[in-house]
Amino acid sequence: MNKEDTERVKELLSAPKNIVIVTHKNPDGDAIGSTLALHHYLLKYKHRSTVIVPNNFPGFLKWIPGTEEVLIYDYHTEISDVRIAEADLIFTLDFNALHRSGDMETALSESSALKIMIDHHQAPDNYAKYMFSDIHMSSTCEMIYHFIDMMNDIEIIDATIATCLYVGIMTDTGSFKFDCTTSTTHHIIAQLIDKGADNSEIHNKVYDTNSYERLQLLGCALKNLKLLPEFRTAYTTLSQDELNKYNFKKGDTEGVVNYGLSIENVVLAAIFIEDKQEGLIKISLRSKGHFSVNTLSRDYFNGGGHTNAAGGKSYSSLNDTVEKFISILPSYKTALNNE
Repeated sequence: MNKEDTERVKELLSAPKNIVIVTHKNPDGDAIGSTLALHHYLLKYKHRSTVIVPNNFPGFLKWIPGTEEVLIYDYHTEISDVRIAEADLIFTLDFNALHRSGDMETALSESSALKIMIDHHQAPDNYAKYMFSDIHMSSTCEMIYHFIDMMNDIEIIDATIATCLYVGIMTDTGSFKFDCTTSTTHHIIAQLIDKGADNSEIHNKVYDTNSYERLQLLGCALKNLKLLPEFRTAYTTLSQDELNKYNFKKGDTEGVVNYGLSIENVVLAAIFIEDKQEGLIKISLRSKGHFSVNTLSRDYFNGGGHTNAAGGKSYSSLNDTVEKFISILPSYKTALNNE
């Protein structure tokens, strides 16, 4: 966001307005953290702020300050449509194409509200009046910190805002181990801790509280893990029957794909999860080095994301989706083996 746009946004926020903050379908830690951080910031200036997410989100995020105020579009469609229609401004966070908002897409597209995008994914659509888009940022939460700084308001970040921001940065950097983590990221994290974010408690709440069934599901996924050494690739699957057997809850498969990537000499990992309710296979892809799973996902699996972390979907069966994945690997063999 250039200086001129920053000044215009600052002017827009100088008087109380009806503001809606939305994020993508299947919201993760960065989505929930960034929307709630911005929400708490806007409340300090007496804006009427409403956070709306397309569908439910994992239980390990529901302790974050403000989650009890979040409208879930799947459950609160009517009031959500009213808030969107009444909005003066709509912030879209952690996504850059309106179709990523699921069933909210129509309401957002038809809204006359001025839209502001804050996002770190590649290839943004041109729907927002003002765009703060930077693919080099670790997370949208890091971008919200910078946005607040652009508004000259770093000093009003309190423990609540700091906690929300810490969650998103921590989860999108894989606890600060991914390549997207920079010295600036660590500097911001230090500032958030100084402002009251309890780093140990946050980590424990997100990562260290598991149900027995979630660990059994992880065991199932690891048992299903397959290695394709000639392509430096590992993948695993979870069928709907396996999900049902271990009483799957949203968020239970978070991070499972990274186990494949942790295998020595593997640079590409995937997990394929059957969802019979939605009639599709959900795909998560991870990579090391310069191998772009964003490109692979966009070209073959109706998805996208970042160079080293992307998602996609398939409307074929679980077996057919896996076979398609394996069939395209020979065309990437040179790239995979050069990493």
